[in-house]
Amino acid sequence: MCARARVATVCQAGRFYSSVEENRRYVMKLLDLALRQKPDIVCLPEAFTTVSVPKPLSEIAEPVPGPTTEMFAKKAKEHGCYIICPIKTKRDSKLWNSAVIIDRSGEILGIYDKVHPVTSSSDYTVFENGVTPSGEAPVFDLDFGRIGIQICFDICFPETWAELAEKGAKLVFWPSAYNGGFPLQVYAFLHHYYVVSSVRSDKSRIIDPCGRILAQTDWWVNVIYRDINLDYVVAHYDFNYSIPDKILKAYPGRVKVKSYTDDSLFLVEPIDDSITTKQLQEEFGFESAAQYFQRHREAYKRILEGKPPLPQKAAHGDRPQYAKTD
Repeated sequence: MCARARVATVCQAGRFYSSVEENRRYVMKLLDLALRQKPDIVCLPEAFTTVSVPKPLSEIAEPVPGPTTEMFAKKAKEHGCYIICPIKTKRDSKLWNSAVIIDRSGEILGIYDKVHPVTSSSDYTVFENGVTPSGEAPVFDLDFGRIGIQICFDICFPETWAELAEKGAKLVFWPSAYNGGFPLQVYAFLHHYYVVSSVRSDKSRIIDPCGRILAQTDWWVNVIYRDINLDYVVAHYDFNYSIPDKILKAYPGRVKVKSYTDDSLFLVEPIDDSITTKQLQEEFGFESAAQYFQRHREAYKRILEGKPPLPQKAAHGDRPQYAKTD
């Protein structure tokens, strides 16, 4: 499986209309521009069809499949591209704030229903004018890797972002009504996955697994994209100070290494599809930062139980912890 993908996202830039049809038509223009960039996946903003439409949600929420998903499914099939289509849905006699994943063939691959809809009543008895909270944060396996989705107010609940990491998500999409700001970078950094937002406001972002913004939209440039590889590894510099140089020397122009010394981390991401991070880790003897941290947890647990920590055989062996080696 090729883990490389061109990821595109859009912002609605505050351009809202009074009908579902007009909102859909405008976002379709943004999608068409994004599709001209030949992406593997495009994410659209939260509930883009119903924003500012002065009708009860029960009247404008859609079934799945329904008018919006069918229209966007045609585009997905035509361009061989995944599309994340966030709309208010009506299913099982309930209303949901959903992100529908349409696959490259135009079929519905899955649906994420917002776990944390925001209250729309002062006594916390109604949420988003009738939306039902979901009870789980699933992951979805696409042909280039595993993704997760969070929607808008989900940003305020760290537990579901952690759940996605535990389930192996390498890329998390965040459709939203607003920009989200710094917390998106925090989640990317803490969980070492890509975060891609698509907002109804102006700043949709593509953020790398060390929390750095790679690209963002604004009021005038409403479409961005980046080529990424979901077969990446974030490693801690301890015991690994020589690894970036060794990789760059052995695979010139074929592996991207980003150094974040302030965080004591570096990101390894192959450019050449014939190279995998597993191969690189085995060849050069280094583990992910997550593995490094887990080794400490295991030792701490033993000590707190009144037991001596067990010796661990890490990939770095007995290399110096804080220095480069030849």
